[in-house]
Amino acid sequence: MTNVNILAADKFFSQLISVLTSKVALIIYISLILVLVVVLAIRVMLGEQERMEQQRQSSKLKEEAAQEAVIDDVSKKIDKHFERIGGDLNYVKRNLANAAGYPAPVRAMAQQAAASPSPTEVANGKPNEDVNTDGSRFYMLTQIDKEYESYVRPAYDDKIGLKELCEDFRNFSAGSLRLYYDIEDIRRFIGGLAVTKLIILQGMSGTGKTSLAYAFGEYLGNKTVVVPIQPMWKERTDLLGYYNEFTRRFNETTLLYKMYEANNNEEIYITVLDEMNIARVEYYFAEFLSLLEIPNPDGRNLDVVADRWDDDPKLLQSNGKMKLPTNMWFIGTANNDDSTFSISDKVYDRAMVINLDKKATPFEAVGKPRKISATHLQALMDKAQREYALSDRNLRRLKKLDEFMIKTFHITFGNRIMKQIKCYVPVLVACGGTEVEALDDILARKIFRKLESKNPVYVKQMADNVCDYLDELFGENKLALCKETIRLIEQNV
Repeated sequence: MTNVNILAADKFFSQLISVLTSKVALIIYISLILVLVVVLAIRVMLGEQERMEQQRQSSKLKEEAAQEAVIDDVSKKIDKHFERIGGDLNYVKRNLANAAGYPAPVRAMAQQAAASPSPTEVANGKPNEDVNTDGSRFYMLTQIDKEYESYVRPAYDDKIGLKELCEDFRNFSAGSLRLYYDIEDIRRFIGGLAVTKLIILQGMSGTGKTSLAYAFGEYLGNKTVVVPIQPMWKERTDLLGYYNEFTRRFNETTLLYKMYEANNNEEIYITVLDEMNIARVEYYFAEFLSLLEIPNPDGRNLDVVADRWDDDPKLLQSNGKMKLPTNMWFIGTANNDDSTFSISDKVYDRAMVINLDKKATPFEAVGKPRKISATHLQALMDKAQREYALSDRNLRRLKKLDEFMIKTFHITFGNRIMKQIKCYVPVLVACGGTEVEALDDILARKIFRKLESKNPVYVKQMADNVCDYLDELFGENKLALCKETIRLIEQNV
């Protein structure tokens, strides 16, 4: 029995070993191992995801804490800044007064403010003299009222003509300032003054855009106001200033000062909007653009404050508006690069554009400043429009050209441009130019410039036809600037 049992046990173990070492068993073993590996891999992945999520949450909390700290720090600085503005304007006034070009009333105000108590003194119980409790909220403008109480009209040169004005101004710039300009550019500048109150000077840096306006102010004996445009400007308060609720004073700008002064006399005022397209002209200059379109100058009134107070400047109207002076012109200098905005057609259509693309040859000349009133300048322009009105022949040519441009490019002159042409051409002729030269200049700036916004491939295809038509209509090579504009577009395709 014992032997039988042993044999049976051996047989059992042999069969068991055979089963455990069979192919089926091996497959089962491998499957179990793979299942265990997959389970372990899943657990590792889930653990890693949980760890990464915890890191993200921790990082997010740190970022939020950092942002809150920055916001809190900035908020404290802003509160401190406004507390300083509200309590003491000495620092601001001193810095403004130290800026070159500010009028005498600002410097006087700064000197008075220098003796005012500091914020520490105010905190210790001393009175704050910067908060306006007496006197007008317009310090600078009321000073102008006082100065003009004893104003005597100066002796103006009321005999000079437009041609003499152009030549004399050119000689003065060359002889006294060493600034040289071609006579054609001087004529275009004076002619542009007759068309609109806004002139845009374009061209490469160093061709004399700002200096041309500066030289004209020196020639007239009334210094040009230069307003450096800032990139963040978006509204008219950037030009005119605003009422400060803390100090109960109006923060007056140099431009506001000059505009108010211009309403008191007959001087010719030139204001330079330096690098005008470094901000969007349609934003900060929007109200000016709209007002300059009003035919009646008496209707061009700028909003300054909501209403008029008893001690406000004399020329401030009852509704808080101030008249836009008729004797002030705005000269914008424009550059075209990555730091500037493109100027829209709305601005171009309302302005007179002058391209200064090259430097003039130096020459020797002698000239002296002239005292010319805006009243006399306007009278000369009105006289030129009567004596040198556009000829019927050229009016017919313009009508045919208008029909051709409508048919070919869907571009029309429009009433505004026709009015500008009829105003510009006679003045340029009175300045010493010819009628066709004047037409060539204004058509190139006002009409053919619009081809830049059209399909350049189509413009290139039609370039020869357009140039041939201009030669046929006005004579061969008579409209050289218009043809040059077309050829430049053709070359850029």
